[in-house]
Amino acid sequence: MGKTTITADGRQLEVTQGAILLDELLDGGIYVPLLCHHPDLPPTGECGLCIVKIEGVDDYQTSCTLRVEEGMIITTKSQEIERLRREAFTKMLRGHPPDCTGCPKYLNCELQSLKQYLGIPEDMAITGRLRAFPLNTDNPLFVHDPTRCILCKRCIRACKDLRGVGILTVKESDGQAYVYTETGRPLADEGCRFCGACVEVCPTGSLRDKEELMEGKKRRHALVPCIYTCPAEIDVPRYIRFIRERNYSSATAVVREKAPFPKILGYVCNHPCEMVCRRGEVNEAISIRDLKRLTAEKDQDRLWERNAHREPSTGKRVAIVGSGPAGLTAAYYLAKQGHDVTVFEALPVAGGMMRVGIPEYRLPRDVLELEIQGIEGMGVDIKTNTKVTSLNTLFEEGYDAILVAVGAHVGQKLPIPGADLEGVLIGVDFLRDVNLGKEVKVGKRVVVLGGGNVAFDCARLARRLGADEARIACLEDKTEMPAACDEIEQGEAEGILVYPSQTFTKVLSEKGKITGVECLDVASFEFDEDGRAHIDVVEGSEHVLAADTVIFAIGQLPQIPDQFGLALDGRGHISVDPYSFDTSRVGVFAAGDAVMGTSSVVEAIASGRKGAAVVDTYLGGSGILDEELAPREEPETWLGPSDGFAALTRCKQYCIGAAERIKSFCNIVRPLEEEAAHEESSRCLQCDLRFKITPIRFWGDY
Repeated sequence: MGKTTITADGRQLEVTQGAILLDELLDGGIYVPLLCHHPDLPPTGECGLCIVKIEGVDDYQTSCTLRVEEGMIITTKSQEIERLRREAFTKMLRGHPPDCTGCPKYLNCELQSLKQYLGIPEDMAITGRLRAFPLNTDNPLFVHDPTRCILCKRCIRACKDLRGVGILTVKESDGQAYVYTETGRPLADEGCRFCGACVEVCPTGSLRDKEELMEGKKRRHALVPCIYTCPAEIDVPRYIRFIRERNYSSATAVVREKAPFPKILGYVCNHPCEMVCRRGEVNEAISIRDLKRLTAEKDQDRLWERNAHREPSTGKRVAIVGSGPAGLTAAYYLAKQGHDVTVFEALPVAGGMMRVGIPEYRLPRDVLELEIQGIEGMGVDIKTNTKVTSLNTLFEEGYDAILVAVGAHVGQKLPIPGADLEGVLIGVDFLRDVNLGKEVKVGKRVVVLGGGNVAFDCARLARRLGADEARIACLEDKTEMPAACDEIEQGEAEGILVYPSQTFTKVLSEKGKITGVECLDVASFEFDEDGRAHIDVVEGSEHVLAADTVIFAIGQLPQIPDQFGLALDGRGHISVDPYSFDTSRVGVFAAGDAVMGTSSVVEAIASGRKGAAVVDTYLGGSGILDEELAPREEPETWLGPSDGFAALTRCKQYCIGAAERIKSFCNIVRPLEEEAAHEESSRCLQCDLRFKITPIRFWGDY
């Protein structure tokens, strides 16, 4: 459509021929009040607030139903227009609660804003009988308050014309109209897609997000929590859309925009995104991690590789100490920024805890090796069996910046009697020795002290090494154990017994041989600022867990040589500026578990990426690591009807039987079948579509 000129209130405006007049006036900075109209929805003209006078036309007309014609002369303000608008607005207020202050949308309500703009006095607002509709909280994500509805029908049009679902309509009860489903059944039973479009366009507090889901959060973080709970901020809805289209290469490319280890994350990510997935409020969260693995394994085209960009050489050299997920991630992005990057690893293999901490049955070695090769393919030089004892030496060798990412590989013991007996092991040492192929022996009755993933890895490995019994005892109540839910579930299926709410007083022995662990029941506990536990025990609850091998899995610390000359915090971690990642030495930065303490793989990746950005800035670069590896297409906002959508159940990876899996170190989880992945991706609520809806500007914005 071409451009033309109209005159509005004496001003000439260049507008689009044939466009909706109201939208063109608003875009031109001329405010015209509106309620039923929304720029993304078909116009109806029902509210009558947007009336204007067109020269040469006798009647007042609603500008939302008029199309621009060349040479139009429009009046948007006059005493008569204002009178008619107030009259129309007052009719809409009939039955609406007069008190705005009790509404959750107070000060963010279009109705309240218009009331002020039109100068409606309070006594005019109370006309007609207040509708007594009950508050409907049946929807897991939204509140429906029919009493506050003004029957603008925006929600009906959004559901039908924007999303293609069309389950809302105007109904009547005892002479009073309200909006609900045609059949009167709950939204979930009618095929609601829980997209939130109806809430987004509602001008009042009639349809609104549940406060408990929004409280204390930024709006975008609350409405698309999967992205912002992910430490790496991977665009989850976007890559799930690509999976639904069976475009696995683009889906993997989306993950790689934020993390260089999509397949590894598909195996071992602790998926905090799933804990907050809004689909979980409906029934079950989306299997986000499982989908990530499937798409990484299906990616044959490697679109990300073709689209990846590497800057020209800067001539700057960066040394990274440690080849765990943080160090390798930082190395990858710094190499992409054009720097010459060398990674120094003390162990004979690269990968850090991904290689020597996570058992092979959880993360196959070929998967790890393949993605480490991808790091090397970016030009990163990884030197194994190379322990760095002095940062000064690296500077003397010509490195311009150093990033310390040594992880946290020093396991801890409790200072209790018997902790130094033969047969008492430290969890991370035990895992490292097994993963490096060393001969490790355990007894028939193993007790692991600790409640995290490391504890379960130790217990499950012990079973695979021949232990008849493997038990876990921990401080936490079972509902508060830090181990991942699937780790607990799989461990218990393998015969691991869990003893929660326990504290340990001594390791018992006879003739130098371990016989058990003396424990007490825990009533409550808390940690102080320095990480020390303060425990209230149940008096008289002493008991013994029989054992011939005891493994401590109560946490680990980094090993930072004094020669590094770095300041440490009270817990032995490297002190850094939280924004710049600066350490106490100029040109030295730190990231990963050496700074944060024991964390997840995805947290370490996120830390390494941020570390790369600040090092790049220090070396004179932009510090901008963002890139588009997948096509940035506008998503389809039309969802269409889906009977039984709310009841669609979660598709999960298949775990082979416990009796079979403890016989070997082979991967125990089979990936989703392609059809199952397609079904699972179709369960996504596509919460980010809310932000594709044009926000309404209030009159104060003009």
